[in-house]
Amino acid sequence: MSDKITTHTAEDDPRNSDIQIWVNGSLTHRAQAMVSVYDSGFMLGDGIWEGMRLYNGNWAFIDEHIDRLFEAAKAIDLDIGMDRDGVISAVLETQLANSMSTDVHCRLMITRGIKVLPFQHPSLSRSGPTMVIIMEHSTPKLPRPITLATVPHQRGLPMTQDPKLNSHSKLNCILACIAAEKAGADEALMLDVHGFVNTTNACNFFIVRKGAVWTSTGDYCMNGITRQKVIDLCNSNDIPVFERNFSLVDTYSAEEAFLTGTFGAQTPISNIDGRQIGCGEMGPITKQIRNLYKSLILAKT
Repeated sequence: MSDKITTHTAEDDPRNSDIQIWVNGSLTHRAQAMVSVYDSGFMLGDGIWEGMRLYNGNWAFIDEHIDRLFEAAKAIDLDIGMDRDGVISAVLETQLANSMSTDVHCRLMITRGIKVLPFQHPSLSRSGPTMVIIMEHSTPKLPRPITLATVPHQRGLPMTQDPKLNSHSKLNCILACIAAEKAGADEALMLDVHGFVNTTNACNFFIVRKGAVWTSTGDYCMNGITRQKVIDLCNSNDIPVFERNFSLVDTYSAEEAFLTGTFGAQTPISNIDGRQIGCGEMGPITKQIRNLYKSLILAKT
C-alpha cells in the first residue's frame, strides 16, 4: 500500500542517529553496538524481551514489565545474571546516558549468550547471557486507522511455543505480517487453534459490540500489560468488557475495533478483510478508553 503504516509507525526523530545502546554493561554509540554472530539470539532466536514506554520521566508499569521478563526467563531456564534492581538500574543508566525524558520506547533483550559451536543445544552457550537495551525517541504517528487481513498463521498451543512467552522467536508472527501485507493490509489478524479470533501479529485485539468491549480469552495470545490495563479500566468505569471466544462473523459486524500494545497504547482499526468496521474511523468507546488510559498514565507520572 502506498500509505503503508504499522502499529509501530513513529515520527522521524534525528536524535535517534546518535543514541547510546547498553550492551552487557557498557554504553556504546549505535554505530558500534554489536553482538557476536555466535550469539544464541542471532543464531536461533533463543532469548526474551520486553518493550517499555517512558512518559514524563517515568517508565509506565515498569514493575509489571520486569515481572514478566523474569517469568519468561524462568520459563526458558535462562539466568539473566542480575536481579530486578540490576535490570532497572541498567534501564535508568541508559535513559540518563541518552538524556531522555518522555516519548521514548525501550527494547530490552536478553539471550542465552554466545555459543562455542553453531548448534542449538543450550549447553553450548557458556559465556553467560547477552543483554541489550535500545532506547529511541519515539512518538507514535498514525495518519489513519490501520487495516487488517486474516491470515492462515495461528497462535498455537502451549506445547509447541506458548504464545504467552515474549520470546525472540517471532518468525510465525513475521510470516503472518508478510501474508497480510501481500493481501494489501497493514497487519495480520490471527486466529487460535479453534478458529476463534485471537490477536494480531504484533498487538492484542479488541472489538466493540452494542457498547460492550470484547477480547479473546487470552489462552492463545500474549497477555499484554496494556491489554490488562484496558480490561481494568473498563471494569472500573462501567464499560462492559468480556474475555470470550468470538468469530470473524462477530468481528465483521462490530461497531469498533482497536489494538492494544505498549508502543501505540490503543490503535483504531478501519477495515478487516475488506470490510469496513463501523464508520471506518476511531469510535466513541475507543476514544473513551484512550482518554482513560492517558489519564492513568498521567496519574503515574
